[in-house]
Amino acid sequence: MTDQAASTASTPQFSLTADQLAFRETAARFAAEVLAPTYKAREKAATVPIALRRQMGEIGLIGVEFPESCGGLGVDHVTAGVVLEAIAEGDFNVGYVQLLSSLCGAILSRHAAPEIAADLLPKVVGGEVLLCIALTEPQGGSDAASLRLKAVRDGDDWVLTGEKTSISMADQADWAVVFARTGTVESRAHGISAFLVDMRSPGISTTRFDDLGQLAIGRGSIFFDGVRVPATHMLGKEGSGFVQVMQGFDFSRALIGLQCLSVARVSLAETWAYVQERKAFGKPLSDNQGVTFPLAEAETLVEAARLLCFKTLAAKDAGLPHTKEAAMCKWWPPKLAYEVVNTCLLLHGHAGYDVGLPFEQRMRDVLGLQIGDGTAQIMKLIIAREALRAAAA
Repeated sequence: MTDQAASTASTPQFSLTADQLAFRETAARFAAEVLAPTYKAREKAATVPIALRRQMGEIGLIGVEFPESCGGLGVDHVTAGVVLEAIAEGDFNVGYVQLLSSLCGAILSRHAAPEIAADLLPKVVGGEVLLCIALTEPQGGSDAASLRLKAVRDGDDWVLTGEKTSISMADQADWAVVFARTGTVESRAHGISAFLVDMRSPGISTTRFDDLGQLAIGRGSIFFDGVRVPATHMLGKEGSGFVQVMQGFDFSRALIGLQCLSVARVSLAETWAYVQERKAFGKPLSDNQGVTFPLAEAETLVEAARLLCFKTLAAKDAGLPHTKEAAMCKWWPPKLAYEVVNTCLLLHGHAGYDVGLPFEQRMRDVLGLQIGDGTAQIMKLIIAREALRAAAA
């Protein structure tokens, strides 16, 4: 939350501590001074440079929620959301580095062999290593439990053969958390295991899609042609990887909500300033309710969605159930952010339609998260399931 939001929040449990505000100030300064001025340049380069990741790691802006033994700062998940939110205000796509690091890093800390986690996690937090998560396959996106990439035991190794597709940062990642079928297709989720795979392994190749947005992140396919993975790199128990690892997605869905809303909040701030400065028919645009009312509505909805995301993170910190709230964070904020940025673009008139202003890139970037990491339809199914379960109880 911003200082203003923290001071005006009517619900005490959502106010931020002095330490959390200090984290936000550090991240916001980095976003404003380093990220925002070069937002479009990273889109043209189609990458998030490792030097930039290292710079973030040195300041302590990646994986802040990890314990100090793993290179993190041992703070709560609300603080992690505060930091990601501030970073995404400067560059939506750079915020995805934090998102993947938090999601995949948490999987490693819980399910990897202790010596592997101890070696890799400090490098993730330091920006030296980038992780991706490889779940989706060509024949199944939402029905992830139907995946077919095969893992067969061969001595001390597992041999992976198949394809993953629509994988964010596939061609930039150093390691991947890969879901593979170790049981029968009929066993669905109970026949899936998770593996930590070195992306430099023989037999791995990648492609990159020609996408509409999120070009600095990139999305593509990963092909596994008899890739050997040490048995020590299985994450969790055999056949339980899907059930165990998917639990971490409640955290990442709240982060995605904040990531998208950051773009909406920055766009709103810029548009409020613009409508006060821009004059038409001898008076500022802000004198017209037709201009200010849509912005007022957007402010209200964004604030409500933002509080939902922080409530979800607070529930995680308190050890309370938050699957339903996390699903709400995933379907609503990405959609809302797209609509708000579109409104801001239109209120800037012909100038807003020009690529010289950031609105068109922001719209393209946030649009992708209405699809990736769980569609709105799947999230609504989760919400309905949890609500029906509560009603039955």
